[in-house]
Amino acid sequence: MTTLESPRAASTKHLTLALLALALGGFAIGTTEFMTMGLLEEIAEGIDRSNATTGHIITAYAFGVVVGAPVIVALGARLPKKGLAIGLILALGLGNAITAVADGYLPVMLARFVAGLPHGAYFGVASLLAASLVRPEFRGRAVSSVMLGLSVATVAGVPASTILGQTLGWRSAYWAVLVIAIAAALMIFAFVPHSPANTEASLRGELSALKRPQVLYAVAAGMVGFGGLFAMYSYIAPIVTKVADMSSSWISVFLLAFGLGSVLGSWAAGVLADWNVERSILGGFVATIAVLVAFFFAAPHVVPALALVFAIGALGSVVAINLQIRLMHAAGDAQMLGAALNHSALNIANGLGAWLGSVVIASGHGYRASSLVGAALATAGVAIFAAGLLAGRRTSVSD
Repeated sequence: MTTLESPRAASTKHLTLALLALALGGFAIGTTEFMTMGLLEEIAEGIDRSNATTGHIITAYAFGVVVGAPVIVALGARLPKKGLAIGLILALGLGNAITAVADGYLPVMLARFVAGLPHGAYFGVASLLAASLVRPEFRGRAVSSVMLGLSVATVAGVPASTILGQTLGWRSAYWAVLVIAIAAALMIFAFVPHSPANTEASLRGELSALKRPQVLYAVAAGMVGFGGLFAMYSYIAPIVTKVADMSSSWISVFLLAFGLGSVLGSWAAGVLADWNVERSILGGFVATIAVLVAFFFAAPHVVPALALVFAIGALGSVVAINLQIRLMHAAGDAQMLGAALNHSALNIANGLGAWLGSVVIASGHGYRASSLVGAALATAGVAIFAAGLLAGRRTSVSD
């Protein structure tokens, strides 16, 4: 049986390098996930499609995440965790290499789907590996260190790869991700301790986590509540240029603020998780609601809007990471699947939030109204999560 409290690697001399190796894999994933948005026009020109049509390749990647996370984790449950992590990050690199050589709209879309398949599964196994490297009271910080790679990618990896793609052609950016993925695989091989195969695991056992009410509550809270962030953030560019009436050069400043907030939130999430996971999620959702409502009024004013975008980035990381740890607890023996499901939920939230935001905007309520949609989704998310906690307590009392 796999547990978060495994003491086998608690005294490893390479703890920092091991966590850095796992985080580098997260950095590669974060870079490839978000850099496509920055290179959309170049890709559209390269495959001779409109920007709107080319945007479907972003959806294809997200769909790959949703499908791949539960399927790959369930099928790979018996494999040694270290080997699985290496295989998954190399698979991500392969998906990017296929993207780099793909020619035409459908081949590129298929390549992005393939690249998305290992995304959630990697974070599932990497989170479990990270948690096993430290004492139980520090596992929240260990898991957050893996997710920190994803946040750092929004600050460093995405801008750098975007500049590379604009300078040397969009395909060069995907080759760069392949290089990062190979580097991560080599570091994991060198510094992450060996993990024995779990011979007791089974496909049915992993998927049994989907029958656990607390897993379903947490996944639903992520799918709906985290959509609140994307309802607003998906339209940050037109909010900056049309609502705040700033030049397009300010968009990168807002993106940087969001990325820096995500980095800070990833660090804080680990500390908060080691304090209390459930309260951190509830508090994160409530604070998100307040910030999104405040953003509706502050959007025309650059300085407060910038500060609130920073806050949204930080709160998003706090909620996402603590939801992941909550799912790892709630999934019982299928902790890796629980962690992977979080990324499926967040990618569904991405699509749901962006779509609902577009509906409100298209109806004539303006771009900043998307933040109120986000507040409504976050409210629904905290209600679902609170209902799950209440149901769990009732079950405990009845038992």
